[in-house]
Amino acid sequence: MRAVDIAASPHRPASETRFVATHGLIPALLGGLLGNALQLQQASLLPADHYLLGLLAGLLLLGLSLRVRGSVWRRVLLGTVFAVLAFSSTGWRAQVVASQALAPALEGRDLEVTGVVAAMPQHFDGGLRFRLELERASLNGQALRLPKRLELGWYAGVHARGEGTGESTGELQRLPAPLQAGERWQMTVRLKAPHGGINPHGFDYELWQWEQGVQATGYVRAGPRDPAPRLLAQTWQHPVQWARGQVRDQIGVRLANSDVGGLIAALVVGDQAAIERSDWDVFRATGVAHLMSISGLHITMFAWAAALALGWLWRRSAWLCLRLPAATAALIGGMALATAYALFSGWGVPAQRTVLMLATVGALRLLGVRWPWPQVWLLACAVVVAVDPWALLQAGFWLSFVAVGVLFASDSGELPAGRSGLRSRLRVLMHEQWVITLALTPLSLLLFGQVSLVGLLANALAIPWVTLVVTPLAMSGVLLHPLWDLAAGVIGLLAQLLRGLAQWPWASVSLAQAPLWAGVAGVLGGLLLALRLPWSLRLGGVPLLLPVLFWQAPPIPAGEFDLLAADVGQGNAVLVRTAQHALLYDAGPMYSRESDAGNRVLVPLLRALGVRLDTLVLSHRDSDHTGGAVAVLQMQPQASLLSSIESEHALQALRPFTRCTAGQRWQWDGVDFEVLHPQAGDYADARKPNALSCTLRISNGAQTVLLAGDIEQAQETQLVARAQGSATRPGQPSAGLRADVLLVPHHGSKTSSSDAFLEAVQPRFAIAQTGYRNRFGHPANAVLVRYDAHHIKLIDTPRCGAASWHSWEPDEVQCARKVQKRYWHHGVP
Repeated sequence: MRAVDIAASPHRPASETRFVATHGLIPALLGGLLGNALQLQQASLLPADHYLLGLLAGLLLLGLSLRVRGSVWRRVLLGTVFAVLAFSSTGWRAQVVASQALAPALEGRDLEVTGVVAAMPQHFDGGLRFRLELERASLNGQALRLPKRLELGWYAGVHARGEGTGESTGELQRLPAPLQAGERWQMTVRLKAPHGGINPHGFDYELWQWEQGVQATGYVRAGPRDPAPRLLAQTWQHPVQWARGQVRDQIGVRLANSDVGGLIAALVVGDQAAIERSDWDVFRATGVAHLMSISGLHITMFAWAAALALGWLWRRSAWLCLRLPAATAALIGGMALATAYALFSGWGVPAQRTVLMLATVGALRLLGVRWPWPQVWLLACAVVVAVDPWALLQAGFWLSFVAVGVLFASDSGELPAGRSGLRSRLRVLMHEQWVITLALTPLSLLLFGQVSLVGLLANALAIPWVTLVVTPLAMSGVLLHPLWDLAAGVIGLLAQLLRGLAQWPWASVSLAQAPLWAGVAGVLGGLLLALRLPWSLRLGGVPLLLPVLFWQAPPIPAGEFDLLAADVGQGNAVLVRTAQHALLYDAGPMYSRESDAGNRVLVPLLRALGVRLDTLVLSHRDSDHTGGAVAVLQMQPQASLLSSIESEHALQALRPFTRCTAGQRWQWDGVDFEVLHPQAGDYADARKPNALSCTLRISNGAQTVLLAGDIEQAQETQLVARAQGSATRPGQPSAGLRADVLLVPHHGSKTSSSDAFLEAVQPRFAIAQTGYRNRFGHPANAVLVRYDAHHIKLIDTPRCGAASWHSWEPDEVQCARKVQKRYWHHGVP
């Protein structure tokens, strides 16, 4: 069947049909993608009726576009029409999602909910996380409306301590029950809107939850005084998720003593959380992270293998071949089995994209359509984006489709004429990997600021090993459990090899993340080098690669400095930069055994900005200040460590440190740094770590910043007294407290920020690094009143995101939540 036949209708002239099916396709697809991309840039949504009017106008214009004479104008109009349709449809869908948001008045309340566990629960060191599909909810016996999909944690120990005044903070929680998908539970929960950190070049947690359809997160109230959660029934609403959980548990039992059991679980049921963080670090350094979970490559290979096997079996029966051609049966069966595999693996976003792409290409083949590759490629992109408009903002989308487009454009995968056999096929596979590496290296630098230099070698070994050996063995283990032992053995050999590659000094390289235009130019340059063209033309791609490879962040003027208070939740992490030097004050909190602010926020931030730290200051030992230190120090081996932590602290084994003591001073690029606290004698007298917080004053003579850590009112009084005393002693080093920017002591605790201290500092801006709805109630209401009484503008990171201040622009603090604002971001009431 020709393309012209697909669009034909009794009432449409053949010339118009041919235009729509061929000449009008690319403008329509490009217009749809552009319209969707523009909608994703909206900071706030329009009213729903505006989007509905846009849809109506687009449909009317679509009919008129066929009457426009002139192919050029018709293409322009078609592109415009589909842009309007895509913009309006995505906006209307976003309004539907936004209408299901959790009411702010219900945040932090004890709500009784009944629902069904909708996905395989995820275990972690402090409990488990699960998704609940809500059936009903009530507050004090009154029915209420909540979002349909809840993301909940059930914590052990004291992880879910009470938030209210007077509640015990030391009572153990009831241990989490062994939840399974499909179970109906009744429980008391506390909810809040999905809220994540907003940092430059950072992961957008709120977008991720939005795309998952999650409009509320929270935890189970399981303390001794809370009603006990009750299992009501086992339903059959989520049989695939239930089966996934059963298989994962069987893998855990079978491979309980294996250090690669998590890898097998990830490859069979898509449980990426089962992979240790240290293993993820190795996989990223070697460029094979995409292989260690259910990715598009796995599903594509599964579809190909299933189609090959079904086609072979189908041809064994003449009766079947007479009723349906073997090629058609193989295509349909391969797609069906690949979809089932994607469902069993958890139906993650990458799996969904792959299934949609394969279904689009498969449908074209079944219809007998033979379009040029750009049209097929664009159609697959448009279908994926139509189903999931927010995929355009995901790195995986661009990596997948750019890789496929590059292979199409470079004619990779085609055996040379007259050549066959294993050697020729291996040569083609190596060429494919080389082409993809050339094209995706600039894109990886743009998206992640990091690229693996051993990735070509690692992928050449890992791709066939994982896809052709490990994954089939792991999947077959579902039917024959001893095969999991064999799969664990063969993937263990690969893991050892990858660890060896990751330890090479230049296994991976990190560069400052370039702007979008440089990344696009770099991808085009990589594609030009990979195309089958004369080398005289290929070398034209080299200049296009240079901007992304040698991009440097704008320099800081000599004698000036800036600070960036990262959005790390309940904890401190402030980056200070001068013209040639950089200091990080505290390393944020530890979120769990598997995650901390270092690997989640600070390492990506430092890499994206191209920062090489000279010094890491850890104000004191509390985990909300040192939680990310290990990740930062491992990334920055040259950085010295200045801290008040005790000499037997575990970090001492990683990096020897210098004890911070009042009077220490140094200068970088015309900017003075001075430690004001603690005094040497305080180390013998202090009973609390907070009292030893390293307090740092930074000044260029015109502008000053004071970083106070977790000092409390007793230490504030000492600082004020010393500052007043030094002012009366000529010739003594200045310990003045006056500052333009103050890092709020102890995150705004009521035990800090005394009136005398604020009167001495008199900052224009005060930055409080806190977690949204943190259980400590920081910043306290009494503290807010004091800052307001002193006419100090207090900026908290839940409302601001990462806060940036520049000494050469002292009258403004830039908030990442304002600069990067999109409609799916949570607005703190």
